[in-house]
Amino acid sequence: MRNRAVSPLDLDSYQRAARVILSNHLVTQTYPDRLALPLLRRWATELRDDLLELFGYRLEVTETTARLFTVADRLEPGAPARTANDRTFDRHRYAYLALALAALGRAGNQITLTELAEHVATEAGQVPGVALSTERAADRDAFVDAVGWLAARGAIVLADGDASGWASNPDAGEALYDIDRSVVVALFRPPRALQHLTSVRSLLAGEDAPVDEDITGYRTTDPRETARRMRRALVERPVVYADALTDDERLQLALPRTATDVEDLTGLVAERRAEGIAMIDPSGRMSDVRFPSTGTIAQVALLLAGEVADRVLDLDAEPLPLRPLPTTDQAELIERLDSAIPRAGIFEELADTLAPADRPDLSLDAEAEREPAHYALLDDHWITAAVDELVLRFGRTFAAQWQADRKGLRRNAIALLDRLQLIRIVDGGILVLPPIARFRGVVVNIRDRTAQSELFHEPVPGQAEHLEK
Repeated sequence: MRNRAVSPLDLDSYQRAARVILSNHLVTQTYPDRLALPLLRRWATELRDDLLELFGYRLEVTETTARLFTVADRLEPGAPARTANDRTFDRHRYAYLALALAALGRAGNQITLTELAEHVATEAGQVPGVALSTERAADRDAFVDAVGWLAARGAIVLADGDASGWASNPDAGEALYDIDRSVVVALFRPPRALQHLTSVRSLLAGEDAPVDEDITGYRTTDPRETARRMRRALVERPVVYADALTDDERLQLALPRTATDVEDLTGLVAERRAEGIAMIDPSGRMSDVRFPSTGTIAQVALLLAGEVADRVLDLDAEPLPLRPLPTTDQAELIERLDSAIPRAGIFEELADTLAPADRPDLSLDAEAEREPAHYALLDDHWITAAVDELVLRFGRTFAAQWQADRKGLRRNAIALLDRLQLIRIVDGGILVLPPIARFRGVVVNIRDRTAQSELFHEPVPGQAEHLEK
């Protein structure tokens, strides 16, 4: 690894650069900030070698962009694109984003929001189930969300006007954007021509992994590729659970050097438990979700995590029922995505075809003969009572909108814990996963301000006056 030749005085800078590109994949002159690109350009050569060796990732760095081309081992339905307000992209926003990128690639140096919307509306009309009408407020809002996603990454830069004004009234509002063509080109670089794909399987790493047959006749994967897959899992998932891996992957994960290589490159700290490994970021900047964090939802999720951990580990309470994790059916997800591929756009003569026997096993589920792990089940009634108790005790510190919406507060807090893989939402309740124990014994400190009864009051003799703001 090239990072082992980096001077100890420069190691922190190198690891920061690795964390920046692993957490953003695209870095421009303004995204995620103005310091990121110069940092990556400084370490471009070393990072290019290490990322390829450890993860199989390809890094391209130019004067205006840095782009990391990652490798997908499985489909992740829980990692969608999000708006500036943290709303999840739906299929229309994804469609508008793709069509807007295509329109920007054919445009000049500038484009108005109205012109871009006209291009997208024309193309959207040719895609079954997708349409953009500037007469509908919902369509305008979805389109502006897609445009905002591009603007946040520097593909377009607002030169004049206001997108929100256009979204409110396209006849009265307008926005003019400068187009950064280098960012537009860097954004959309699929590993294969999409018109040649008949299945999303062809975009996943399993298809190209070297496969050999050992002396017993079993098909085995190259250990180096298995090690790369485990390193990818360590930086892409909040927790890597051993029970969700095959025997070869469990062996690679257990080897000290697998996590050590990631630690050396990124500065993350491996937290090992019997159930698996979590990479902890002391800087708190690599994950797309900081936890613990500020805001009512994050605070309630942290308090609820403490209550859940206390209940599961309470030896004096009634034993909780145990359930295995529900399996993630990758085949079903692939089939659903494949059914949405517009067949009219596929070049059949050049299309990739995967025979059923050649299709790789894309799931990271345990092998069939292994007994699945079981986890404690907390039902919805217990969760509701726990959140109600938290609202009763700490509700006056919550944002006003959540004080009156306990159901929404509970739903969002549970969703955050599920996204962090601390729990798994199932029918009728949640399954509690082992890493949540690290939040046991949460301590709450509430700072009260003493209300002042009078605007002007007589000071106590000998006491100084203090003003707070």
